[in-house]
Amino acid sequence: MAQLLLSTDLHGTGDLMSHKRHSGKRAGLHVFAVILGTNEIASAVAVSLHHGGYFTVLSHDPYPPVIRRKMAFHDALFDDPVVLDGVIAQRADTGLEILTLHEKAEGVIITELGLLDLMIVQTPLILIDARMQKYQVTPDLRRLAKFTIGLGPSFSAGENCDFAIETRPLKSGQIIQRGSTDKPDGIVPQLGGRGAERFVRAEFPGMWRTPIEIGTRIFKDYIIGYLGNTPIQAPFDGILRGVVRDGTEVPAGVKLLEVDPRGRKAVWNGVEDRAANLTRAVMQAISMQRQGIITNQRHSLHLVK
Repeated sequence: MAQLLLSTDLHGTGDLMSHKRHSGKRAGLHVFAVILGTNEIASAVAVSLHHGGYFTVLSHDPYPPVIRRKMAFHDALFDDPVVLDGVIAQRADTGLEILTLHEKAEGVIITELGLLDLMIVQTPLILIDARMQKYQVTPDLRRLAKFTIGLGPSFSAGENCDFAIETRPLKSGQIIQRGSTDKPDGIVPQLGGRGAERFVRAEFPGMWRTPIEIGTRIFKDYIIGYLGNTPIQAPFDGILRGVVRDGTEVPAGVKLLEVDPRGRKAVWNGVEDRAANLTRAVMQAISMQRQGIITNQRHSLHLVK
């Protein structure tokens, strides 16, 4: 089935981190935005929303476990100090703590509270699902906020979200106003000449333990950690780009770690290019919604089979 996609000049919207910084209390900070997920994509979106003046809360979901933690706010859940592009993340365990941190307006808020708990605090104006749960059943988000965006597979604009955004490499950042994002194909994009072999997955459920920090130089067959009593080894030489946090109970099949083969050119912290591109798409979609732009106005359309 053909999909109707909206092509936007995402790079023409300005650099991801070029949004105006406001001093003191932001004028638009009463606009409540909730992001589902604490991974590197959810975190990059949170940075941009915060810079844009939104009251931003990230809601943690344990599946899938976050591995690119130096690119994300995730570790703030464990009271680790985390700063991403000059933005701090502060943990909140209750609705009252969220409201208190909101008054301070110092950064984004990260919590283990679910969406229904957050709706008691305040109904979000914007809801963004960035959990990247490729093979999970996706609920209809549209009744839960005024404007909803779904990132990645399993989203269909007009059915379970208002706008959907493609995350596949050749279409990354395309905004869909009618129709569905592509289904996952299991193909891992190349990085330094390596594809799926960059990742090591859990062959069975268990407790994950590791003493190795992200950014460490590692070598083939080096033991990165233990899943239960089973040693998990590095697949090849490189830089540890991501790894599940020590002490995490993981289900079978999830990614435990990622190795970047590019040596000194390896990237393991900050906002990386893919997350930045997807964040530009999110901000463009929000801008379009605010301006009431629809698919037949000032934007070219093309069909993708």
